[in-house]
Amino acid sequence: MNEPDAELDLRGVICPYNFVKTKLKLEAMEGGQVLAVLLDQGDPIQNVPHSVSNEGHSILSQDLVKGSYRVLIRRREEA
Repeated sequence: MNEPDAELDLRGVICPYNFVKTKLKLEAMEGGQVLAVLLDQGDPIQNVPHSVSNEGHSILSQDLVKGSYRVLIRRREEA
């Protein structure tokens, strides 16, 4: 399992703010580092992983934990 280098709790944060906050956090991290993001069910878990993937980052896992999702994201390496 990949231990996260940082964690972001975005439960209760609506779209698109949860994606924007995730993107800003990833931009502040080094390539290859792992970010754990806590998201609500519904639109957040459907939209944020998809949008993050479109930015070139890797979704490592999505696990339902106590009614919300914990998503592990590996930041893309810079070329």
